[in-house]
Amino acid sequence: MIGRITGTLLETHPPGLVVDVGGVGYELEASMTTLVALPGVGEKVSLYTHLTIRDDAHLLFGFAREQERALFRALIKVNGIGPKLALAILSGMDENAFVRCVMEDDVKSLTRLPGVGKKTAERLIIEMRDRFPHWQHPDSLPLDGGSLPNASRPAQDPLADAEAALVSLGYKPAEASRMLSGLEGEGSTEAMIKAALARRMAG
Repeated sequence: MIGRITGTLLETHPPGLVVDVGGVGYELEASMTTLVALPGVGEKVSLYTHLTIRDDAHLLFGFAREQERALFRALIKVNGIGPKLALAILSGMDENAFVRCVMEDDVKSLTRLPGVGKKTAERLIIEMRDRFPHWQHPDSLPLDGGSLPNASRPAQDPLADAEAALVSLGYKPAEASRMLSGLEGEGSTEAMIKAALARRMAG
């Protein structure tokens, strides 16, 4: 099992990225929460990882925080929640917001996430409430509500990249386009994605 990697960030193509470790480029997938916390391309990066082995592929997922990886691992144990949907959930809200949704039975907020219908939201609330003590002590969760720093990286077409990233997370093309409408001035791809997700969650 690969638990953590440290190397040079070579490229990002949301929701993917490549990290060079000793001359070997590792391809990873990550949530938008992690992607916006990354340093610039060419800089050193260290990520917690989770390896999923399938018959047709070995998939490596990267996380900026150990708490996010713990929540990812708890999510994929829920019936009907695979790695892709888990990343979409983590992209739409951070650990604190997800904990609050579960503890407050907030089905409405969960159903704003791509791929999460009412039944899935209800299942998440029921199953995750029991799992929280096993993956994360509530007192150790950061409660300041602070935002993650945006990474400043050049992109050839940030708007197109942002739309493609949202589609890869499960949003329909038309919906992704609406979410990004008017956000061209946000700058980087990651900044636009973060703003679009925040707008979506606000309803």
